[in-house]
Amino acid sequence: MRDHAPSPPGDETDAAASVVRLRLDLAYQGTDFAGWSRQPGLRTVQGVLEGALATLFRREGVAPRLVVAGRTDAGVHASRQVAHLDVTAAALDAVTRPRRGEAGSGAAVDPGAVLVRRLRGILGSHDADVVVRSARPAAEGFDARFSAVWRRYEYRVADASAEHDPMQRHRTVWYPRELDVDSMDVAAQTLIGLADFAAFCKPREEATTIRTLQSYRWRRSGDGALVASLQADAFCHSMVRALVGACLAVGEGRLDVGGPTELLHARERTSAFKVLPAKGLTLTEVGYPPDEELAARAQQTRARRELHVDGVVG
Repeated sequence: MRDHAPSPPGDETDAAASVVRLRLDLAYQGTDFAGWSRQPGLRTVQGVLEGALATLFRREGVAPRLVVAGRTDAGVHASRQVAHLDVTAAALDAVTRPRRGEAGSGAAVDPGAVLVRRLRGILGSHDADVVVRSARPAAEGFDARFSAVWRRYEYRVADASAEHDPMQRHRTVWYPRELDVDSMDVAAQTLIGLADFAAFCKPREEATTIRTLQSYRWRRSGDGALVASLQADAFCHSMVRALVGACLAVGEGRLDVGGPTELLHARERTSAFKVLPAKGLTLTEVGYPPDEELAARAQQTRARRELHVDGVVG
């Protein structure tokens, strides 16, 4: 495994104490979670995963903490979430060392694969609602949150003309009226670009609402459900569900195709549309730059805290 603080040759003590950063790729059904972030007394994705890590590393006296690419809200799902954790090389070696009967003498062992297998055993390998897809050493400079250059989400709506499949009920919102998907798609594309999305974000103290919406499209899937695909450098709280709600208002004729853009420019919350439920929303992918640009991207993102006078985020 590659670590982030190589020790001088021959210094075994320093080598054991060196820190290894691991990238975890995750998936979860958000129905029974109170969001990603750890909260006292509530079941959260971070809490469940960190509990499993604490169990795995308990003999080493460490409880690794996770840093995630996107802190999803209560009820939101993820098919391709990304997180990282830091542990010492000695602790990682101890928890991934082959046990009796797992590998033959001298057989090569992939510590990432062993870590995944053991975490799955703790979480429940057959019916768990959170799964560790993979674990591997992170590239130099990687930060799951700050190195990301975009996040992509999908939102599913079954309108009056779509099949209402009970097998999809946990990730699809049923809507009682027929929607004009073509008008919704046109309206969505007018919102693309760098802007202040205050009209579509739940206010948070000292949090910017400046975002770059890189793409936003609507289509009707093979089962008849309407699927929105949105990608941005980052999304503020409730932004995706609000953008979806604005386009649904267009789809049923309560707003014209230019309505969402007018609301965007107004920069104020409005009752012209509803923020849609969380259950239709899934984080589907997180994008990162080439390895040699990871550290610079992380530094740039950390420094981005306020709107410059020329209208771009610094």
